[in-house]
Amino acid sequence: MDRRAGTAGGVNPRLRQISDYAWRVLLLGGAAYIIFLVLLRFELIFIALFIAMIITSLLRPPVNVLSRYLPRSLALVLTALGGLGLISVIFWQVGDSVAGESSSLSNEFSGGVDRIEKWLEGKPFHVDPSTLTNLQGKLTSYIEAHRTTLINQALNGAGRIVDVLTVLALAVFCSIFFTNSGDRMWRWFQDQLPGHARPTWRRCGQTAWHTFAGYTRGIILVAAANAIMVGIALELLRVPLVLPLTILEFVASFIPLVGSPIAMAVATVVALAGRGMTTAIVVLVLIVVFGQIEGHVLQPFVMGWSVRLHPVAVAVSVIAGTLSAGLLGAVVAVPLVSIAWAVVRELRDVREESESLDAGGGGGGSGGTGGAEARATEDASGSGALPSQAAAAEATPEQPAPELAGTAGKTAGEPSAEA
Repeated sequence: MDRRAGTAGGVNPRLRQISDYAWRVLLLGGAAYIIFLVLLRFELIFIALFIAMIITSLLRPPVNVLSRYLPRSLALVLTALGGLGLISVIFWQVGDSVAGESSSLSNEFSGGVDRIEKWLEGKPFHVDPSTLTNLQGKLTSYIEAHRTTLINQALNGAGRIVDVLTVLALAVFCSIFFTNSGDRMWRWFQDQLPGHARPTWRRCGQTAWHTFAGYTRGIILVAAANAIMVGIALELLRVPLVLPLTILEFVASFIPLVGSPIAMAVATVVALAGRGMTTAIVVLVLIVVFGQIEGHVLQPFVMGWSVRLHPVAVAVSVIAGTLSAGLLGAVVAVPLVSIAWAVVRELRDVREESESLDAGGGGGGSGGTGGAEARATEDASGSGALPSQAAAAEATPEQPAPELAGTAGKTAGEPSAEA
């Protein structure tokens, strides 16, 4: 009778609860869509800030070390010049490698194309030689017929160079300030918030930066390991253009799951044209081997402590980012999803600690603090800090505001005096 009376007088409680969650989800989805449209409208600024954060996460550790012995501005200048010098040397080596092999590459690739044609004409394909000749003729006719269109497209693409240089200049400019005075910028932002919201924002800021910096440094280490393995393998197989293909592997590894296989597929084509079918098959086998090493050894070992996402979530994020924003979306999807998930977990912990404080009074307060201390110790141990360092951080009566470009050693779970 009570149940009938409750449902007859109004909406079923379960249906009301579902509807409450539904309109909240719709509201969050609408807000996310509006933010996405704004980011697309200011795409270049977003890309510049994203690159600036990456540069900051790389510059911050050496600057922190050098600032112990030098003024921070001088440490930043020396670190930035060292990074620019390293990048310049790499590009100079790539250009020198291509220029040095250009004389022999034309003959090798010409012979490689002939070998590919003979391979297609033989078993098991049995392609008619006239078909390949007609295909080459059609390709040549298409290029001649659409020469003007192709030249215009190339010129339009060259016009994007100005946008690229603008983005890089803005990224370097912002990264200098993020590295040198990111803590003051973040502290100013917190001062604009209501006093009761500052502890939560402080913890979420620590968590977001800890996740982003850990992902950035981890993906660079994974990309470097992949590039080294690919470079050594291609050098042993005497494949042409080893250094450019190694750099391609390093850059492509920034796209999870699909970037490295695509780069190795390009290396397979080069090996097929330059060294023949046997070498190309070996490179194909290496794609599988290196993929297993990356997925089961490098990714869990290097990035497991900072990015806690299931491989299915990573795959869905990459596909969704690619469909929505192309190559840029594929690159930024995983770090953005990782940051969002880490912040959600931190907000959940904040709510649970608040509920325990309200429910248990003094005893609950110590329990909530203990949970925060446990997470701080776990994060510190995962980021390479010693347990004694984590204990010292817990014993500090008041933590400073998190730096916008803080180190990975500052954990998301450190309790603050205001909390």
